[in-house]
Amino acid sequence: MSQDQVVVDIADGIGRITLNRPDRMNAISLDLATSLERAVSHLGDHRDVSVIVIRGAGGNFCAGGDFDEVQRLRGEGPAALRALFTTFKSACDGIEHAKVPVVAAVEGVAMAGGFELMQAADIVLVSDKARISDNHINFGMIPGGGSTARLPRLVGRQQALGIILSGDKLRGSDAVAMGLAYRSYPVDDFDSAVEEFVTAMAGRDRAALRAVKRLVTDGLAVSLARANADETDAVVARICGQAGADGVAAFHSREVRT
Repeated sequence: MSQDQVVVDIADGIGRITLNRPDRMNAISLDLATSLERAVSHLGDHRDVSVIVIRGAGGNFCAGGDFDEVQRLRGEGPAALRALFTTFKSACDGIEHAKVPVVAAVEGVAMAGGFELMQAADIVLVSDKARISDNHINFGMIPGGGSTARLPRLVGRQQALGIILSGDKLRGSDAVAMGLAYRSYPVDDFDSAVEEFVTAMAGRDRAALRAVKRLVTDGLAVSLARANADETDAVVARICGQAGADGVAAFHSREVRT
């Protein structure tokens, strides 16, 4: 499936979504937001996909909202402008609802809406020299893609307010230290490291990947006791099934060998 502003591909268990506006640093237009929402929905429960990776074309992840688009929609009135933000937020929400893990591969610029898209991913891999920022405040604006809601839940109130209100730029190592990313890689190794990571994940048991994502995502919305109980139910059901029998046998065989 290919669309003008988003390119989608499936191969070897990996669903790939590429934001495809390199001349605008993959800035978010209404068309891009709509296409991204459709792409995530399409891949999120696709039988041939075990992991989704989102990247930007041309060496940048996403520079945020397209200024010209925002101005055009502003001229059409609040309803038109609201559509841009609600559609983009639906795409980000779709990442959470996707049944398989979604990995954001962030290099170059990830600003404003690009930073907010990064926050929505299940796992973030960053280049050491990525330039990451919620820079709305630098232009007298406020976030519109979820930073005020997601960021405090990811890094806590203090760090979230500091990041949003300062407009400071973060590097890859900063993102890892704050819990905004899982790993940071040197620029020259970034592409190969991302491929190695998502290829390994795609080779895991798909049902197990889906179960872990569901337990973690749902568990954050309920009490610790409920989350723990749900995990027990899931692991017992898993072990009692055929996949569990195969997994226990493989684990035992490995332990014996080592």
